[in-house]
Amino acid sequence: MSMLSLNYQVPGDDFTRAGEASGDVKHKLKKMGYEPDAIRRVAIAMYEGEINMVIHAGGGEAIVDIDPDKVEIRLVDQGPGIADVNQAMQAGWSTAPDNVRSLGFGAGMGLPNMKKYSDEMTVESEVGKGTTVFMTVFPGRKEEER
Repeated sequence: MSMLSLNYQVPGDDFTRAGEASGDVKHKLKKMGYEPDAIRRVAIAMYEGEINMVIHAGGGEAIVDIDPDKVEIRLVDQGPGIADVNQAMQAGWSTAPDNVRSLGFGAGMGLPNMKKYSDEMTVESEVGKGTTVFMTVFPGRKEEER
């Protein structure tokens, strides 16, 4: 059982609310005394996932389990799924529509940044069913150890 378990609904198609979950987790980690680098990495990885859920999936759910030695993040949506996860992991590859790109989103860096800022990440996706992203951040792990 984790020290703290959090659950957030990420609203779909509302860029003004994207980031609420990652902002709340960031605030809680600060209050708990987590080191700044770990807080930054959790916040970036989560925010990228929230934006992806808004752009591609009509929203979803973020489940965060916080322990002294790790932060586990699970992002779940019932969107269209990712046909080719390997291709989606390539920096710059995006299926975001033009109206989203005109807002400054959809540059194809969401999944690559999620991987970059987490210590462990897996993506499970099924076309027509949705996507689940699992990420873990270990506080104290240095850049060269990741």
